[in-house]
Amino acid sequence: MEQTDDHIGRRLADAWAELQSHADKGNPLDADAYRLAFADPEFLLRRETRGIRFQLEMLKPDMEQQAQGIENTIVVFGSARFPAPEQAEQALKLAKASGDAQALAVAERQMRNAAYYDQARLFSRLVGAHSKTRTPEEQLFICTGGGPGIMEAANRGAQEMGVPTVGLNIALPHEQNSNPYVTPSLSFKFHYFALRKMHFMMRAKALVAFPGGFGTLDELFEVITLVQTRKAKPVPIILFGSDYWKRLVNFDVMIDEGAISPEDLKLFQYVDDPETAWNAIKTFYQL
Repeated sequence: MEQTDDHIGRRLADAWAELQSHADKGNPLDADAYRLAFADPEFLLRRETRGIRFQLEMLKPDMEQQAQGIENTIVVFGSARFPAPEQAEQALKLAKASGDAQALAVAERQMRNAAYYDQARLFSRLVGAHSKTRTPEEQLFICTGGGPGIMEAANRGAQEMGVPTVGLNIALPHEQNSNPYVTPSLSFKFHYFALRKMHFMMRAKALVAFPGGFGTLDELFEVITLVQTRKAKPVPIILFGSDYWKRLVNFDVMIDEGAISPEDLKLFQYVDDPETAWNAIKTFYQL
């Protein structure tokens, strides 16, 4: 019986998974010159083939998003450590019952930060409601890093509105899986931060940065720098949670020391509620 292309492709995928699993367990593979080059992880993971891996990480998510009509995105960043309100409430109950003062302080902080989870979720619902009534070329899709916390909240809000939502996850030393609200066919995993950053920006029509840590700051300042240096077109850059951001970064110091121009502060804006964030984007694009 003649094998179909799909069946052959599945066999190659299974072979790759078996070989990769073998390598992950610390069992080196024997060199095999006869193995197909594109089904040979020992070859593809060599230092000399890094450029090929770059190309693949650029090509695969790009092709898949094009095929599914994902042309314009709103990228949402924020802490992976801010829990959903229901999780924070449960943790607070347990902390109170334990009588542990330190655990109680952490649980109260999580409860406070869970408000940002709700706001990210509501913001995405606003974007999703807009896109449901628009033509494909006018639609805006939520795109996140695909992880937990604020990223989960943003994907969750979009999913609740019945619209596709993108997750660009990254392979990290500690285990991290895509959150369950990312559309499965739009859930991508990257090895290289650089390629992931490029995919965030390739389709981004706005950036909404919720309170977060090093990763959020990294992505935020990357975008601000690209727009400031005109390497990227101007897009709305929104800092959600003015109290957090103004306590975290004193941009006036940069102006006082001549490190940036006063006009550079116009590259972004502070907001404190989902409606204001969405209205800022609508105003920018005259939606």
